[in-house]
Amino acid sequence: MSNEFLFLTTTIVGFALILFTFRFFGKVGMYCWIVLSIIVCNIEVLKTVAIGGIVATTGNVLYGATFLATDIINEIYGPKSARTGVWLGFLAMISTTVMLQLTLAFVPHASDWAHPHLSALFSFLPRIAFASLSAYLVSQFMDIHIFVRLRAKFSSNKYIWLRNNGSTLLSQLVDSVVFSLLAFTGVFPWDIVLQITASTYLLKAVIALLDTPFVYIARHWYDTARVREAD
Repeated sequence: MSNEFLFLTTTIVGFALILFTFRFFGKVGMYCWIVLSIIVCNIEVLKTVAIGGIVATTGNVLYGATFLATDIINEIYGPKSARTGVWLGFLAMISTTVMLQLTLAFVPHASDWAHPHLSALFSFLPRIAFASLSAYLVSQFMDIHIFVRLRAKFSSNKYIWLRNNGSTLLSQLVDSVVFSLLAFTGVFPWDIVLQITASTYLLKAVIALLDTPFVYIARHWYDTARVREAD
């Protein structure tokens, strides 16, 4: 099974699961998906693969899912609720990082076999963590702002594609640039930093384009009263 097929399959399955969660849990379900995506994608980012000749991390798909969840919240519940989702994701990133570092600080028992593996996975460089958190906040709030501006000019449901793609494609570009500059400036030559930025953004753009039908479905389900809101 090729990485390209797995990339497409993982993307579609992830988006389908988001819709399923929205169908039965509404806004609360989207908040849960943002938190889940942020935690898991920061683990998956450790694995690099080749997709279409581009070196990428497996965390790109789930990270893209946070933008789908944010756009569904923004489309249906408004920017205030979307910003709450962003802050929940940010809190999840901080909390996970802190708790995992405290876990690693424990002295392992002589019978322990997991500590070296946990340390390899969850030891982090402060600069990478700072870059990831900064890029997340800047790009997510930009996504919300652009989405609202586009909806003010193109409010019809037939323009969901424009609101979704316009906001996500621009904010993902900013995300890729901010992360790459903060994480890799001075570490790699400028041409390598630019290559990392371009390849990362290309995959994120593909994910952003693929999520558009799912926003339409979410909107339709909500308008036809098919969405259950969690108590």
